[in-house]
Amino acid sequence: MGVITLTTDLGHRDFYQAALKGSIISQLPDVRIVDITHEIPSFDIQRAAVVMRNAFRYFPQGTVHLIGIDTVFQEGAHYAMMKYEDHYFVGADNGIFSIILGENDAQELFEIDIMQDLRYLHFPLADILTKAACHIANGGKLETIGQPMERSLKRVMIQPYVNGNSIKGHVSYIDSFGNVISNISKDLFNEVQRGRSFKLHFKRNETINSLSWHYNEVPEGEKLCLFGISNFLEIAINKGHASRLLGLQQDEIIMVEFT
Repeated sequence: MGVITLTTDLGHRDFYQAALKGSIISQLPDVRIVDITHEIPSFDIQRAAVVMRNAFRYFPQGTVHLIGIDTVFQEGAHYAMMKYEDHYFVGADNGIFSIILGENDAQELFEIDIMQDLRYLHFPLADILTKAACHIANGGKLETIGQPMERSLKRVMIQPYVNGNSIKGHVSYIDSFGNVISNISKDLFNEVQRGRSFKLHFKRNETINSLSWHYNEVPEGEKLCLFGISNFLEIAINKGHASRLLGLQQDEIIMVEFT
């Protein structure tokens, strides 16, 4: 039996997450359900995309990733499913597929063609989307329950700006340890750096001028920067909460200057 992962903004206080899982188990009693996170801020498509892009490759090929962000019922809503790198993604066609893909193409892309059950009119995540996810996890073909799409709704993440000897980026994600992850990729950093020295500038006139390989390369309580598991430039404090202690929040600007 297949694996279905869950990435949602449902939280843990209400019954919504339990209802979602109950709907899946009712259709596929032996399915393996894995929670990636239910703590995405409400309707935050870009945050969900960052999580999904960093998590999905650790799962076996053929895994179905159910994305429950901005899936509430609305007139004219469209729901989609795609195959990418031999993984399957199911969610609302609200731009998240285009962010996950970046400049790449999906192997398959379909609009879900499943009738809405009026008993679950306000909760299509536990109806249309779980039916699609269970169908795929059970070995079903996408074309059986969908219509081909040329492209999904386009939404682009804010990109770093390169200006000669500098890169202007921003904070794209703050993890539960308080580590501050930027949108500056390792590839872009190396391309602009070309072996030169650098200085990373951010809030409160703070600077860092060397890369670390590990969080514990500096004394406890000291700041550092490194390319972590996400391969994006990250600001951290050894055994400290960098976001809180350095005053860095989501979407704040950071700057790398090369000399």
